[in-house]
Amino acid sequence: MHQGIVWLFGVALALLAGIAPTWAQNMADGKKLYATYCSSCHGEKGKGDGAAARSLPVKPADHTNGAVMSQFSDKFLVDVIAKGGNAVGKSSLMPAWGSQLKDDQIRDIIAYLRSIANPATKGPGK
Repeated sequence: MHQGIVWLFGVALALLAGIAPTWAQNMADGKKLYATYCSSCHGEKGKGDGAAARSLPVKPADHTNGAVMSQFSDKFLVDVIAKGGNAVGKSSLMPAWGSQLKDDQIRDIIAYLRSIANPATKGPGK
């Protein structure tokens, strides 16, 4: 019981300090998922220059642009990844991945996105 209270206190303290629990965000897994699901349009490095981007009428988002990425909340990024561009007023060419990806996988992708932005971002209000 005592260890459980200490663990719970540690998690609460980490959340208050702005440190996300490691089980919620795994950048290494996010990078692999990004390579599988996102890189064909957004590019291997996230600059919006993937092989499929050349044939799209709208350039995919540049995830390395920290000034732009910092404007997007995690909830917005979850919604655009899970529900597609149309759901958030962005390009309908951005597919919805919610049926292929679990919630924790989407959070892993977002952790990776935040890490490749320059400067690195946490999103508004973080």
